Amino acid sequence: MSASTPAVLSIRDLTKRFGPVLANDGIDLEIGPGEIHALLGENGAGKTTLMNVLFGLVEPDAGTILLRGEPYRPTGPSDAIRAGIGMVHQHFMLIPTFTVVENVVLGSEPTGRLTLDLPTARADLATLSERFGLNVDPDALVRDLPVGVQQRVEILKALYRQADVLILDEPTAVLAPPEVEQLFEVMRGLAAGGRSIIFISHKLREVLSVADHVTVLRRGQVVGTVRPDDATEQSLATMMVGRPVDLVVEKAPATPREEILRVDGLRVLDQRGSVVVDGVDLTVRGGEIVGLAGVEGNGQTELVEALAGLRSVRDGRVTIVNADLTGASPRDLAEHGVSHIPEDRHRYGLVLAHSLADNLVLSRYDRQPFARWFRRMLDAVRQFAARLVAEYDVRTPSVRAQAATLSGGNQQKVVVARELSAEPRLLIAAQPTRGVDVGATELIHRRISAARDAGAAVLLISSELDELLAVADRLLVIYRGRITAELDTESVDREMLGLLIAGASRPSSG
Repeated sequence: MSASTPAVLSIRDLTKRFGPVLANDGIDLEIGPGEIHALLGENGAGKTTLMNVLFGLVEPDAGTILLRGEPYRPTGPSDAIRAGIGMVHQHFMLIPTFTVVENVVLGSEPTGRLTLDLPTARADLATLSERFGLNVDPDALVRDLPVGVQQRVEILKALYRQADVLILDEPTAVLAPPEVEQLFEVMRGLAAGGRSIIFISHKLREVLSVADHVTVLRRGQVVGTVRPDDATEQSLATMMVGRPVDLVVEKAPATPREEILRVDGLRVLDQRGSVVVDGVDLTVRGGEIVGLAGVEGNGQTELVEALAGLRSVRDGRVTIVNADLTGASPRDLAEHGVSHIPEDRHRYGLVLAHSLADNLVLSRYDRQPFARWFRRMLDAVRQFAARLVAEYDVRTPSVRAQAATLSGGNQQKVVVARELSAEPRLLIAAQPTRGVDVGATELIHRRISAARDAGAAVLLISSELDELLAVADRLLVIYRGRITAELDTESVDREMLGLLIAGASRPSSG
């Protein structure tokens, strides 16, 4: 934004406290017209609080906000929407059983003679789709759309409400590389048309490729705003964390040992009875990390749930340390040395209403030293929790705090700490760094690599190609429920892997 161009959004000295926690501490920020402005920061740095203030979900304690030069203080999301601010949340706010057009108009339905005027809405949606290159079938059911297309629906919802300031919260978290580039083209087109975009992300490579300016928050304060041409991934990571960060974990070559996990002909159904894991064979040995790469929706979620005892198996066999554990319960699997970092930490990883200490012993609460006979040993639980909180840098005022009060990244560290502290024979790690900052990512990668070096077999499932290439020793590609390629990470590059997970055939060596 040039000095002569007035800001569309101007934030001055904005402050917000939650009890003793200073979430936003005197934040200054300006967003220009037609600008893509990236917002970076560690988990708990204040990004979400700031965006919730802008969208009317939280009231600030102090400071001023000017929107197009006028004072702006929303009391709810409806105020923000009327003022032209739209927000696309990381977890989509769509109704799966509604069509695209029904989702887009929900809450601002056009009417004609007291009835819903869907033909007019459909025509308006077609105009928006064509104008911004967001091609979507208006009559398709949302549940039938890939995640990348669902995200387009969310953006269309905001544009339909005439938003000219768009907040995109972790918009690439569930997208494959081709979908990410399509999203960036849409963002560039919106910016060229005069829309302003606030882009929240932990992915430094993406920020540098698409943003006009990058503002970094640390512990509730702005530590700097830079242009991508004047920054690198390393310099941004250092600004975020306040220290140098290893973006690639240094690890010794793998020394695979005995076979720990063997999967033969596994077939798994989804909720609608369709085959989504279709005859998968794979092995993982102790002392190696096997990465599973694929675009979300190709069966990896159901595969992991079947291996972790959360979904029934239709056909096939799962063998762990020579024991047939096909269809075993999570408790039986834990007793056989299996740890599971689930991709959905809220649904499967934590009891949000329970304390941090209780969550850290969820799978061992009834065993020594945490229990003796029918009595819980609370001092032992809290001492153990305090040790893990320190080792994994979990930002919390107390181990007695509810898990729900932690930021998403700190919740993830709790799950990782609990599962790795069990010293597993087999670690199933599904999206272990989703939604966490670069500092926490570095920590989690180091801990997973240390588990491998201690002899654990690790099955790593990730939508992050950089993560797979950096951490895994061997890669499997899953496409439409089948393993379609096996690769050595030393012989594959990011571009080739991106093509393979999108369904391309592996080029022949001849």
